[in-house]
Amino acid sequence: MTTTSRQAESSANTVLGMLLQDMMRGASVRYESTQVIEGHPGLRPDIIITDSQRSPVVVEAEYMPAYAAEDEANARFGLTLADGGKSIEAAIALRYPSDIANAPDLEGAIRSARLEYAVFYKHKKVKTRFPASGWLEGGVSDLADLIRLVSVSQSEVDAAADILEQGIERVAGIMDEMDTSAPGAIASIAQRLSIPNARQTRRMACAILANALVFQEIIASIHQGVKYPSQVCGKGVVNPKSETLASWREILKINYWPIFAIAMDLLEQIDAGNARRILNNLEFTAGEVNSLGVTNSHDLTGRIFQQLISDRKYLATFYTRPESAALLARIAVSKLEGVDWADANAIGNLRVADFACGTGALLSAVYEQFANHHERAGGAAADLHKPMMEDALYGCDVLPSAIHITGATLSGIQPQVGFDLSRLYTMPYGRQSDGGVKIGSLELLQNEQMELDVNTNDPALRTGSMGEETAHQLNIHIPHFGFDIVIMNPPFTRNVTHEGAYADTFAAAFAAFGNTDADQKAMSGRMSYLKEDSCYHGSAGIASAFAGICDRKLKPGGVLALVLPLAAASGTSWEKFREMLMIGYTDLEVFTIAANGKDMAFSSDTGMAECLVIARKRQTDETATSAVKFTSLTRRPDGFIQADLIAKSVLNADGDLRRIEDGPYGGAPLNIGAEQVGEVIQTPFPQSKRGEAWGAVRIKDYSLTQTAYALSQSNLWLPASSAPLELKTASLGDIAQFGKYHLSIIGRPPQGCFTKAAFSATATYPALWNHNAKNETRIVCEPDSELRARRGMEDQAGAVWATASRAHLNAEFTCGSQALAVAFTERETIGGSSWPNVIFGKSEYDYAFSVWCNSTLGLVSYWWHSNRQQSSKIRMTISSAPHFPILDLRALSDAQLATAQEIFDEFRELELQPAYLADADANRALLDRRVVCDMLGFDAAVYEGVRMLAAKWCAEPSVHGGKRRPAGAGLVV
Repeated sequence: MTTTSRQAESSANTVLGMLLQDMMRGASVRYESTQVIEGHPGLRPDIIITDSQRSPVVVEAEYMPAYAAEDEANARFGLTLADGGKSIEAAIALRYPSDIANAPDLEGAIRSARLEYAVFYKHKKVKTRFPASGWLEGGVSDLADLIRLVSVSQSEVDAAADILEQGIERVAGIMDEMDTSAPGAIASIAQRLSIPNARQTRRMACAILANALVFQEIIASIHQGVKYPSQVCGKGVVNPKSETLASWREILKINYWPIFAIAMDLLEQIDAGNARRILNNLEFTAGEVNSLGVTNSHDLTGRIFQQLISDRKYLATFYTRPESAALLARIAVSKLEGVDWADANAIGNLRVADFACGTGALLSAVYEQFANHHERAGGAAADLHKPMMEDALYGCDVLPSAIHITGATLSGIQPQVGFDLSRLYTMPYGRQSDGGVKIGSLELLQNEQMELDVNTNDPALRTGSMGEETAHQLNIHIPHFGFDIVIMNPPFTRNVTHEGAYADTFAAAFAAFGNTDADQKAMSGRMSYLKEDSCYHGSAGIASAFAGICDRKLKPGGVLALVLPLAAASGTSWEKFREMLMIGYTDLEVFTIAANGKDMAFSSDTGMAECLVIARKRQTDETATSAVKFTSLTRRPDGFIQADLIAKSVLNADGDLRRIEDGPYGGAPLNIGAEQVGEVIQTPFPQSKRGEAWGAVRIKDYSLTQTAYALSQSNLWLPASSAPLELKTASLGDIAQFGKYHLSIIGRPPQGCFTKAAFSATATYPALWNHNAKNETRIVCEPDSELRARRGMEDQAGAVWATASRAHLNAEFTCGSQALAVAFTERETIGGSSWPNVIFGKSEYDYAFSVWCNSTLGLVSYWWHSNRQQSSKIRMTISSAPHFPILDLRALSDAQLATAQEIFDEFRELELQPAYLADADANRALLDRRVVCDMLGFDAAVYEGVRMLAAKWCAEPSVHGGKRRPAGAGLVV
């Protein structure tokens, strides 16, 4: 009998340190060392990772149960290194599995072990334990990823961003004065930024100038002959404007055009006196930033500028939050096949594009993933910078300021590494010098070659990363089927929008930059030409056109990664997009957030729910996707660590996925430590019903989804039931017809044949048009408007009146304030924008439809099929309503139909509470009992299951919208 000697913890630490060193070649990994902590020469951290470009990280490790590891890690936080004087801003407590202690092959055991760890670090300037409770699990490479993330000094990022903000605000005050004293100069600056003159615009101009000076400091340190900012615009310089411009022209000979070209254009518009004040202030600011020693640090420059944008709103637009970008990029890069991550040349041969690059967050996130993969494979991240910047990364936008920010963000990943020409382009937009129009990156729908103006006499039209030596026209090549990843958060604007700021525009999608109605009309015509054979739809907006660009530009095996409005998952105008994925893609994933307000979006400052869509374009010999993996998060990622761990959890969930067909047992939970942060579920891809929505989005409890899906498949499978019951359902369009679209009723002639007026009791053409929640608490509702036939359109009015009905579907159902999914009018009535007509061939169906849809089962079915893009408003259009799964009224017996009418009569005078209180509403409970037991013939146990379903439904964020429940509002059974 042989025995294995116990391995000392110090031996395990040594092996772990060596494995980490192999994965972090740019860092120094020391283990079991003394004399490393200032003031504590005898203190011996288990493992300490240092890097001149990062903050130090300490790992304190023990065998399970590791009682002291957490306390020791916590005690290391904030100590200072003896060499370099950097503070420890991240300390990791790690627990080895106990069986490692007796492993004969210690390296093999640690390499394959599932380690447990937690990290103490600064998050939003506060010391934080992550996870808050419990432990993270992962292998050595996962631990290396965590170390990379927390070794970026948040305190340095915060300090630098604060200094830059203060300097920018000082200079913005000077520009505000110029707006009065030199309005022509400020107008010219706004023109060069292609955004209207406002304080936001002037702050952005200041940020660009400040950022150029910060980068000048970096470039001067790595390129001989480039002067430092203090040499060209410090206090003693006679003519700072002239000296600075001359210095920037020298830098442009090296390259860095995305950063310095627009900065130079802006500075040229400012008179010498004001330029002196501005440059003196910004040189001081840049000096303070550089004195922190952060601008030569890996990833800091990009993160500083991202923080300026995200926290201080230096762009008045929706941009991708960096954490969301990290999540999207991590999932997208994981789908690439056959990449040798140890080979820098192979990585440099990949092609990645963002054709609406904005702040560069998405391109930067993909770059970071490439660098991390390369480091884990033993490479040095710095080796990737030149090929990434020169060949791999393509960024396009219509805003010169966006190209500046993208250039700064990407250059800041490895600012000490120079590069030549980059592939960042400002795309032509609006009326052009030849009299024609261009529509930015949308030109790429049909074009692979594009000519871009680089006319230095008109800097607002200068495009790309080229200099004055370039010809008047720059010909760029962006090939179809040439990219490995296309990742975007495209604009969501729709030409059909005529509300708010777009109320008086001809075509909202092309109304930017002061384009006239004639320009907008011409650009819309251009879009009509370019959209051919793409998934673009006008009601979906130009985001659907950008999705079409993805498809055109991706090679087989390439990865599509998009941030889209949640309507992409359900809107009928997005059918062609979903069909494109169904036919041409595989390995499809969709991420949404079961939250409300801004927290349901992956972008910043939008109250509209969004989704992440990631899929791989299928190879010739691959079959198209037959299933979709849906991930619903409880909240959006709050920090890079959480984003990384969510992505890992989703990727690791593949072997443990529950399907939507499996019954009401929920999806695979996503846990970070002791906290559940979401669920994952797999659903079949709709193969026959093109209009069928992706229902498994923005859902907190996937067991509810499984019940809703079963209903759509003619099964009643309730929570806690071991097997489904048969309940015949059908698509509403198979049973009913629908009324006219509201603009076909009251739109401008010749579209609309009626005008709308206040309701009259003697109205010839009554209408149920608007929402008034106080008047919509009973199933029977009164008309609220009168329609009047336009002169000469009486025949058309008669045809519209022929679609009048008693049943009306709630097209814009706000569950937090409204009670009814379906309203009934005593006499036939025209349905308006909020209450379109539902027309049955049998009058008995009106009653059954009304009671079913307002019961819990009907509400859940409506919700399942709806667009849940707003907090508690669930929407259904006339074009999507035909696919709405309802009780198959044709399968009901005459006795059941008679019972339905009895129930209806009983509820004529009964009040229903808003739908988000369906579980606590005694009358809704009575309606459920009457429908489930008396009309459908199920027993009391099924009724009780329906009431449990009501409680689950009312707990969904998309139902309650964050609205507080009244005190004592509990489940009524």
